[in-house]
Amino acid sequence: MASNENTANSELLTGRTISMSASIIYFIISLLINSAGNVLTLVTSAKIHPSYLGSAYWTAAEANLSVAFGWNLFWAFLILGVVITILNAILVGHWSWRRALGNLIFMVPFSALIQIFEDFFLGKYSFFKGLPAANSTGMIIFYILLNFFGVALIGTGISIYQRVNLVLHPADDLMQILRFKYFKGNANLAMWASYIPPTIMAIIAFVITQQFTNFGIGTIFAFLFQGGITGIADRRVFPGLKHQALDVGKQDL
Repeated sequence: MASNENTANSELLTGRTISMSASIIYFIISLLINSAGNVLTLVTSAKIHPSYLGSAYWTAAEANLSVAFGWNLFWAFLILGVVITILNAILVGHWSWRRALGNLIFMVPFSALIQIFEDFFLGKYSFFKGLPAANSTGMIIFYILLNFFGVALIGTGISIYQRVNLVLHPADDLMQILRFKYFKGNANLAMWASYIPPTIMAIIAFVITQQFTNFGIGTIFAFLFQGGITGIADRRVFPGLKHQALDVGKQDL
């Protein structure tokens, strides 16, 4: 795996080799995959009582911080998104309004798709009754596996829209900067390093509230494997799609 990732790192593109229409199509596909995966982790966690699956790592940390400071999730996501955008600019070595606005723009269609998929899996559309509660051991095992599948979808979606590189979520932009500037293309190491800010958030929240919420088996699975899944998807999902127009500052190759 390391040799493949080092090869990918040596092939970084400063321009675009695909058309804008193709980029938009890839981006839409990646948003659909990622938003569906995020909602699967949330819904499956809610269907098991007591809830011990948890949500994705960043989501769990942001939810804890919102409780600690009395923010709603919108403000927690927005404020922390701005903080990470500033951190990204520091790591790259220059400020880019296009990059910063792209981070914010990403959230609009992403949030809308999250709501659509949530309504679907909760049975708010007439053609689907939603996922039932887990009332048996078999259903619990199924939902755990479905939660892990949701994490795999998130990693795959991240892989696609990082390679397209039109607009990115600030957290995914951070992971991409770390990956190609400091970790020679290694997605796993970059993902773990990108978890430092949300870990700090969670620790601060714990000091204030003396409790962790939204952390569970699914959160641990995401922490351990989401970066690796992203690296695998780079090679296996749309393998002809290479990283486009990367700007990570001077690279430590």
